[in-house]
Amino acid sequence: MSNIVDYLKWRGDLKIDDKHPFNEIDSMILARFSYLIFHRIELHPNITIKEIAEQMRKYDDKDFNYLGDRDLIINMGESDRFKDMFVSDYVHKADLETEKQFCAIVIHISDEEMYVSFEGTDKTINGWKEDFNLAFQKNIPAQIEGVNYLTEVANEYRGKKIRIGGHSKGGNIAIYSALFAPFELQNRIIKIDNFDGPGLDDSLYKESENKSILSRMATYMPQDSVIGRLLEHEEQKIVVESVEKRIYQHDIYSWQVLRDKPIVVSDVTESSNRMNRAVQEWLIGTTPQQRKIFIDSICEVLYENEVTSTIDLQSTLFKKAPQLIKAYKEISDDDKKAIMENVKQFVKSYIEARKK
Repeated sequence: MSNIVDYLKWRGDLKIDDKHPFNEIDSMILARFSYLIFHRIELHPNITIKEIAEQMRKYDDKDFNYLGDRDLIINMGESDRFKDMFVSDYVHKADLETEKQFCAIVIHISDEEMYVSFEGTDKTINGWKEDFNLAFQKNIPAQIEGVNYLTEVANEYRGKKIRIGGHSKGGNIAIYSALFAPFELQNRIIKIDNFDGPGLDDSLYKESENKSILSRMATYMPQDSVIGRLLEHEEQKIVVESVEKRIYQHDIYSWQVLRDKPIVVSDVTESSNRMNRAVQEWLIGTTPQQRKIFIDSICEVLYENEVTSTIDLQSTLFKKAPQLIKAYKEISDDDKKAIMENVKQFVKSYIEARKK
């Protein structure tokens, strides 16, 4: 079984050229690149991937955001394919008030091309909260930030063609930013890759003034995909093989590759279809206001008990359970009712989806 790190070990000696052009696996790697721990190192103008790898080498796996990221950057730094690419325009913005978590970086593939990589959800509750807000908001702050960022870097490097990609929420931002970028900028875009990120509200596709950009978009999702099935997708969808099960297939390191392509399967599983039907029925059976109260109330309980990350949630769940229960009891009866209605509606939707 082989993943993107194995690809680097096998094919990392092949520089990008006419004989070995930029491919789907290269895009998966650069989409993942934005997750790395850039806040822990010194970034200077024209810093190369090799230099970044040398600085990050001193950190252990536990210092990275996700397992697998350390292996990725070490192997990128040793590969002829990636090590001499320079990196620029790293941006990280987090704002609790506007419920925004946004991170992006530019990788310069060559003198003619650059890759704009949008990070997906980090481990903060704020980051997850922004994702959940897609259940009742047509736009989230990170999407608007993505359009602004793409426009700025495109203007900064006017002579370059553009590739865009991201994993999870980063893929959603990649699609949104390309769809609503200025028309002249869109003409410079070669490809937009969404790796198991949610789609968009159906109305947003209709609002775009340039439908031809859809022909350059692709969403890749594993066979048990949950996240990538959310909302609507009008772009091409490609199902890839993962060695994990269910929600754990969201981990891009579990996706299987062969030479310079992902291993493609015919369709998603019935398990993925069931969950997708349940989510769709839940959305139909609840109002945006009910979903907002549900999500806001749960996050408010977590924040009041100083649970600010998924790490906090995992490590202190049992310890803080009494406080969490107490905080839940103190919210208004109307909010509690909205929460229970959401839970009951989703359970009902999932049971009906299983019957079907």
